[in-house]
Parts: sequence; C-alpha cells; structure tokens
Amino acid sequence: MCLRNLLRRRLRTSLCIFGIALATIFIIAIGSTTSNYTKVIREMNIFFSEQIVVVAEGSLVVQAFPVVGGHIPENVIDRVTQVEGVKTAVPMVVRFGYQVESVIQLVPTNVSIGVPPGNWSTLVGETPLKPGGQWPTSMLDKNEVVVGPSLARQLNIALGSKITMGKRNLTVTGILDTRSAILSRAIILPIQLAQHLFYGHTMWINMIIIELEATEAREGVAKRIEEEILGLKALTAQERNEIIEPLLSDIDTWTIGLSSVLYLLSMVLVMMVAMINISERRRDFATLDAIGTPKRTMFRMVVTETAFIGLIGSLTGIFLGSIAAIFIVSVYTEIPLALFFTDLLNFVPPLFMVTILISTVIVSAIAGIISAIATLRMNVAEMLRAEY
Repeated sequence: MCLRNLLRRRLRTSLCIFGIALATIFIIAIGSTTSNYTKVIREMNIFFSEQIVVVAEGSLVVQAFPVVGGHIPENVIDRVTQVEGVKTAVPMVVRFGYQVESVIQLVPTNVSIGVPPGNWSTLVGETPLKPGGQWPTSMLDKNEVVVGPSLARQLNIALGSKITMGKRNLTVTGILDTRSAILSRAIILPIQLAQHLFYGHTMWINMIIIELEATEAREGVAKRIEEEILGLKALTAQERNEIIEPLLSDIDTWTIGLSSVLYLLSMVLVMMVAMINISERRRDFATLDAIGTPKRTMFRMVVTETAFIGLIGSLTGIFLGSIAAIFIVSVYTEIPLALFFTDLLNFVPPLFMVTILISTVIVSAIAGIISAIATLRMNVAEMLRAEY
C-alpha cells in the first residue's frame, strides 16, 4: 500500500528521491575525500614517531615531512651527531610530486625519498618488499630504486622495469608490500642518487632523522640541537602534530557541519513531500479513521513511506557518490580512475556507507513522524463533511 501511494505521484516522488540522492552524493563525495585527505596527513605522523625530525628554519613541515622550505648542508650531520643525547643521525632528501616518466606515461603524484643505503628501515620500519625484490645498492651508477605498489600498478611496473626521473633511467629492484598511503606512492632511492636528481650535486639534504640515546628526553635533545646549531629546527612528534592538527580539526568540523546541513535539507524536503501527499489523501485517512483503523496504523503508513523514500534516495546517492569521490580524486591527482575502482571499498569504507544509509533513513523517518503527527490530529467529522 505504501509503495502504491508513492507511485500515485511518480514525478513528485522521483524528485524527492533525487533530492535525497543529491544530498547523499555530496556527503559521500566530500566526506570520503576529506577523510582520506586527513587520513594521509595523519598517517605521516606515524613515521619517526619516537625520533626527532630536524629541518631547516622556515621549513613548512606536514607531520613528519618538510613540504616547503630550505636546505641543510650535508656536513651539518657531523655536528648533529656530536650533540649530547644523539645516538644516530640519518640524512634524507624528500621531494613531493617530482616528475617521473615511464616509456609511455607520466606519474605526476608521488613522494621521492632519498635514504642512505643500509638505513632503509629508518623510513619503512618492518615493511617488506614483495617476493624477489631487493634494496638498491650504494653504487651511484646502478641507478636503482624501490617503488610503492600503487605506482607499480599505475605504470605496470615489475621487477627490472625502467622508469625515468629527470634525465636518468632508473631500474626498479623492489616493490614495497604495503597499504600505507604514503609508501604506496613512494619512490625510494639511495640518497646520493636523489641529491643528483634534485640538486645536481651532493651538498644538500632537507631533513635529518635523529635516534636518541635510551635515557635522553626528546624535548631536551631537540632544544640542544637548536641552541648549538643555528639555522636548524628540531621537532618532536608532539610538536609536528601541533603544527597541522588545528587545520585537520577545522576540516573535520567543516565536513560535519556540511553533512548536518544536507541532512536537514533532506528532512525538510521529505517532510514537504509527505505533507503534500497527506493533504491529497485526507479523504482516505478520514475514511480509514471512520471505519475504525487504528491511528498507529496510519502513523506507520506515513513513516514507512518517508523511510522508503530515504532508503531509495540514499542507496542511489551512495552508489553515485562513491563514483563521484574517486572521480574527484582521480582528476585531482591525475591517477587513472581504474586504479581507484579496484580499491573502492578502501577509499569509501563499507562502514561509512552503512552509516550514511542508516542516517538518511532515520532523518527521512523523522520527517515522516512530524508529518504523521499532523495526520493524527485531524478532525474526522469535518474532514468527511468537506470531502463528501
């Protein structure tokens, strides 16, 4: 009966479903893209969490990596290692979005990281290489690199494949076995090779990872580094987090606010349609009441209709919103859309979809409850007199 009632005014019902679907599309598309954006940034803080990251003064650091800023002379490493409390100092060179080419394709989005051979675990921890892979040697003329699995899928890279960075042809000797968003798009290479690619010489680095003596407090060592060596900024994990966390909190708040507004608009839309439908069916409801139909039955009828509209609209919106989300990211990153389809449920998690589905149905049901209350308050005698 509820379905038949909705089909009486198919255009109106369709427009209402379309409105809910449109709101859901925005919630899914914006919510999933921003949540993945903040997830990637927060994931950066996992790197070097127990260590100190040293960068040049004035550098913009996002969690653990400098994205904008100056360079550090490589010979500073010797001075850093002499600071009290420093156990080891590992230099690195990081470049985001460095142009990489294969024979037929450009890879515009990546992070290239130069690490001294033998210190790979400082960056990747326990992350293994896929079977058959090996880490690059320290020989500069070998031009060997390790790439992340996302880049490997995008370029159809296998062990022994060639990619081009700058004017160098590089041989892929390993592919990381990881789901980390950063490492999946990473190109890891010996630090001297990275320096030649990025700077043309081996005089500069842009970050140093400090491992501490077991008994030393990170804050104290960081302070000593900044006091003893001018031009450096030593950041603990807490300090790095404080830099970007306010921005991430603002993004989360903005996403929640936008979703709330869209839910409210959906509820108003459903309520308006329900009120119009009830107004057109006053005679039916009055007749049902006159013959003794329980009011709770009519109440359930209205609520079921609105919940059904919310269900259809949200299912449509979730499907289209998921496609819109990966399309937006594909356009923004220039990563082929097909790569996101294979990993859709990781980009738009099923729990997120179910949450949106349930929330939309509940909001629609609330709209139906408000409309049903008006139905139960009508004067049956006056209604029948007016209609008949």
